[in-house]
Amino acid sequence: REISEASGGALDVTVGPLVAAWGFGPAGRKDGAPTQAEIEALRAQVGWAKVHVDLAAGTLSKDHPGLTLELSAIAPGYAADRITERLRGAGHQRFLVDVGGEMRTSGLAAHGGPWRLGIERPDSSGGVVHDVVLAHDQALATSGDYRNYYEQDGVRISHTIDPRSGRPIAHALASVSVLHRSAALADGWATALNVLGPDDGLALARSHNLPALFLVRSPGGGFEERLTPAFAALRPAARAVNLSQP
Repeated sequence: REISEASGGALDVTVGPLVAAWGFGPAGRKDGAPTQAEIEALRAQVGWAKVHVDLAAGTLSKDHPGLTLELSAIAPGYAADRITERLRGAGHQRFLVDVGGEMRTSGLAAHGGPWRLGIERPDSSGGVVHDVVLAHDQALATSGDYRNYYEQDGVRISHTIDPRSGRPIAHALASVSVLHRSAALADGWATALNVLGPDDGLALARSHNLPALFLVRSPGGGFEERLTPAFAALRPAARAVNLSQP
């Protein structure tokens, strides 16, 4: 809810019906895009502010009967945080947890220094490392449109839906990676910044002092890097890392 409010609704865990309408839900892809009338009808049952949390009673309530929760934007990070808690509770202090690419580190790596976390190049190259960050008791999450998408009439249809418009994101941002103490929050922030795009997303990340790397598609090919000062502060040490080492 905090990320949803701070991002103006760019992160919205009620967006599931719109995701399904564009062919990325459990039923899979459908023929053709939803009409504007269909989008508007679904938007009436979408909205993070329509969900109310009562911590004292331990309950959730909703303003619209058709509203549903779809937590995949934060679930991998949340799982990484819970696994971290269990491992520490069992007495382990040095480990790396990876749940679907969302990573959480604890303590130091085997070589005695910070963990070396790779950020994937957001294209079809298949797991090529674009950059490396050094993390110590931190999490890294990445959100992008380079894996889950389809093309329709020559237009890329991303699985990331902007809840504010009800349509797939259409900007040039390929991926955004965020470091945070919490993997769940890194996961949520990465999704919100990805929806906002390379300009508004970067401005919001800067205002919250988030270490974030934005990789934007260049018209002539390749990627333009945009990074926050907090991420840039991690760069000198990261650039010195030998990628051949674990």
